[in-house]
Amino acid sequence: MIKAAFKILLKSILAVALLGGMLAALIWYQYQEFLVQPLKLPEQGMTLTITPGMTLGELAARLEKDGLTSDARLLRLYGKLNHRATQIKAGEYHLSKGLTPVALLDLLVAGKTVSHSITLVEGWTFEQMMQAIAANAQLQHELRGLSVKEIMQRLGHAGEHPEGRFFPDTYLFPRGFSDLDLLRRAYAAMEKQLAAAWKERDEKLPLKTPYEMLILASIVEKETGRAGERKRIAGVFIRRLQKGMKLQTDPTVIYGMGASYKGNIRRKDLRQATPYNTYVIAGLPPTPICMPGSEALLAVAHPAQEKALYFVAKGDGSHQFSATLRQHNNAVRKYQLKK
Repeated sequence: MIKAAFKILLKSILAVALLGGMLAALIWYQYQEFLVQPLKLPEQGMTLTITPGMTLGELAARLEKDGLTSDARLLRLYGKLNHRATQIKAGEYHLSKGLTPVALLDLLVAGKTVSHSITLVEGWTFEQMMQAIAANAQLQHELRGLSVKEIMQRLGHAGEHPEGRFFPDTYLFPRGFSDLDLLRRAYAAMEKQLAAAWKERDEKLPLKTPYEMLILASIVEKETGRAGERKRIAGVFIRRLQKGMKLQTDPTVIYGMGASYKGNIRRKDLRQATPYNTYVIAGLPPTPICMPGSEALLAVAHPAQEKALYFVAKGDGSHQFSATLRQHNNAVRKYQLKK
């Protein structure tokens, strides 16, 4: 009797074990199928935003609710088994059609967020740069309503004039990146570019500090957009400084005029004493007048070794260079007065 009961119990245990094994095998099969089954994404893909502090469980529940995945529990299980559940990073992600749960978690753990961009253009003033930054909808704006003085304080450079301090370039950033972070990056980039140009500069340049190089590079930047002329124009200004001649460059006059500049420089403007009127003052103006690019910095570091002391715009974007005042006056008559 006992022996028969034992056999029945043993058969029951084996049946339960077999059933449990079959159930486990089925769950494992479903789990493996789930991992390679693409998410139900639109043909064009979609953008997924992971907020700071969001857990994988919360994300999985959201994906299941939105109909993108079939089973939130399996996604949580995968993250737990692979010790990646706590490694997902906040940010904005683009999910492409065909993305599997495994590839999704790889993406979120790697932090391969969508990059936005903003271009700060060579020759822009600080004001123009800030207008472009304020208009960028992807940036988080922390500086709106602050004065220039307050902005420089927030950057940790209290008392510095902002003009020319930021490097013109195209900057990539994730959503949520702040305008303050962008300025910090652009400021550091200009510091690096300026230090490199200053270190490799030609000997005997009439420039005492890297900041003077920055000032002159900003003038070169505004004088020409032609790459082949930058070193020649830098050479003219360097020789004029060496000879004690006034720079007599229109872009500095325009900068000094500020809002009163209406598109033309009059004779009285050239005689108006401002810190930036290089027809009146000797040497360099007190600050840069725009953001110079790397080519303008390098042009000042290595100016063309010529004899020209003058140049005049020819009307096609290029300039006529002259070594003597007589040659220059003839060029002015040819390219300017006859117009």
